[in-house]
Amino acid sequence: MTRLDSYFEALRGKRVLVLGVGVSNRPLVRLLLHYGIDVTCCDKTPRDKLDDEVLELEKNGAKLHLGPDYLDGLTGDVVFRTPGLHPDTPQIKALREAGAVVTSEMEAFFAVCPCRITAVTGSDGKTTTSTLISEFYKKEGYRVWLGGNIGTPLLDKADEMEPTDKVVLELSSFQLMYFPYSPHVAVITNLAPNHLDIHKDMAEYVAAKENLYLHQTADDTLILNMDNEITHSFVPKAKGRVLEFSRQGEPERGVFFRDGTIWRKGETTERLMDQSDILLPGLHNVENYMAAILAVGSEVSDESIRAVARSFGGVEHRIELVRVKDGVRYYNDSIASSPSRTIAGLRSFTQKVILIAGGYDKHIPFEPLGPEVVARVKTLILSGATAPKIYDAVIHAPGYAEGSPKILWEDDFYEAIRLASREAEPGDVVILSPAGPAFDKFKNFMVRGKEFKKTVMEL
Repeated sequence: MTRLDSYFEALRGKRVLVLGVGVSNRPLVRLLLHYGIDVTCCDKTPRDKLDDEVLELEKNGAKLHLGPDYLDGLTGDVVFRTPGLHPDTPQIKALREAGAVVTSEMEAFFAVCPCRITAVTGSDGKTTTSTLISEFYKKEGYRVWLGGNIGTPLLDKADEMEPTDKVVLELSSFQLMYFPYSPHVAVITNLAPNHLDIHKDMAEYVAAKENLYLHQTADDTLILNMDNEITHSFVPKAKGRVLEFSRQGEPERGVFFRDGTIWRKGETTERLMDQSDILLPGLHNVENYMAAILAVGSEVSDESIRAVARSFGGVEHRIELVRVKDGVRYYNDSIASSPSRTIAGLRSFTQKVILIAGGYDKHIPFEPLGPEVVARVKTLILSGATAPKIYDAVIHAPGYAEGSPKILWEDDFYEAIRLASREAEPGDVVILSPAGPAFDKFKNFMVRGKEFKKTVMEL
């Protein structure tokens, strides 16, 4: 039997609950049904709002437990938790105390994956770094499986994988809470306050991220941002080899950036490539490249790395050039769901920009964003639930003077884009970089970004 067979055969005769039937859990449910396992899908979506794919799961034998009270009255032996559901939710704690094993689709994948795993987490840069690692491996000729928070669920693909393949995962703090596995190569891009609307405090958020490396062995590798105080503090706790990247200093072993050039430092120090070789704008993307370079190590040639750098145009919704109209460049940076992401976006440009900002409030501080807006924004257009907090951070920032930047309010998202267009002059940059999630107005940042692009194209 394959690892996948063994895993699911061990669940035979058990009552399985799957909490949340979003995209990542649907292949899991199909596998459970395939192996003849008693499965109940629990979801807050009412029956009349379910899509056809979920109803098809019911036809194939899954039981459905739906509605606002979907977590109440549950009993089972094994519980697969969706990442967005806190593992200390009272109903989940009750299930655990009653003897249920609480796990997740991602834990199952780690248990059955037949090849080496590289996984990336952090507050910012996860998706770009994961994608770069994948692109490096593909350029070198490997077969690559990209998954986690990016790409498609991989659990039902495990039987197609060969030991020589490469798996690259982007993992969130929600996926990593109580996570009992670590990848062979763990990358932590940076850490800053984030998702404090879900995590009870910053300590819980950091502890979740640390699970990416705490279960490693001496044969594994941990890659850290030396410039980030939190990630650098992980060095003494690492069980395997530690490599660091830096824009501000020189790690003992790793990669660093100096005078416009990326250098690799080991027994000797060698020049790898210049920032001008990288198509993506911004120093934060230099950091993403350095992390990805360390992740692939000697398995990918410098020639392949440079080839990707010259051709890779970035990931959608991440400082994505949408259009140039009347001499104005419009950028979609909808992924920027935290102040640190927006700061990185602003620092990508050498000129002051017109910034559209504001989104769902996940209770993280905006004070660090204020000085950056004062220094790098010509006109600030505020739209969304966090608009007042961003406004306060800007007007109380050192160096702020009335009108510098000009601050405008427009709660209607589409009107805010049109307002930015009216304010712009030839040579200007307009960027959507909200500093908050999209949930106050949209299902997710992808929908927000697509609506921004659609509106810009209609100008």
